[in-house]
Amino acid sequence: MATWSNLNLQNGASPLMEQIIFFHDHTLIILTTITILVGYLMINLFFNSFINRFLLENQMIELIWTILPAITLIFIALPSLRLLYLLDELNNPLITLKSIGHQWYWSYEYSDFNNIQFDSYMIPSNELQSNNFRLLDVDNRIVLPLSNQIRILITATDVIHSWTVPSLGVKVDANPGRLNQTNFFLNQPGIFYGQCSEICGANHSFMPIVIESISLKNFINWINNYN
Repeated sequence: MATWSNLNLQNGASPLMEQIIFFHDHTLIILTTITILVGYLMINLFFNSFINRFLLENQMIELIWTILPAITLIFIALPSLRLLYLLDELNNPLITLKSIGHQWYWSYEYSDFNNIQFDSYMIPSNELQSNNFRLLDVDNRIVLPLSNQIRILITATDVIHSWTVPSLGVKVDANPGRLNQTNFFLNQPGIFYGQCSEICGANHSFMPIVIESISLKNFINWINNYN
């Protein structure tokens, strides 16, 4: 979970988020190198009292500073395209979860189990317990099994919402009358927090998302004991 002192991305809890973090770091190194190099050249030009005619009128230099950015873009574009294809790939999901956005709460349906559906509201500040997080905890968490491919179908009933869990690398718009889908793979147990990331009205900031990742055995027990 993000805190006020956290300047980096949240730790990845899925393979896709780990790949996103890797791509972010890869691109940041390239951008830092470019910034330092261009900054150094600009400072040299500003504080140099001499004019170098070979720098101002040199076809080879113009050729170099045209080709180098093109090569740099290739090093950014290829990993980016690979990651985009990975994010869209859907590999034999074990469970399908349907998420429906409302003003201003989420409701969930476990499509593989007919009797499991519930609404998920944020816990009001005056009802919080000592182990709850303000504006983040909900009364009904999403419970999902660890180390399994999960497909999620996302829609809305009124306005556009956005189902977002940063630590899983998931951010999908919930559009009324349209069904979007994505997938993720939970590779560690824990509780992961998200929020609606589309400005959907007055209480936009009060519809959080909470996923509880547990072992498959405990998940089966939860399914059997669900009322």
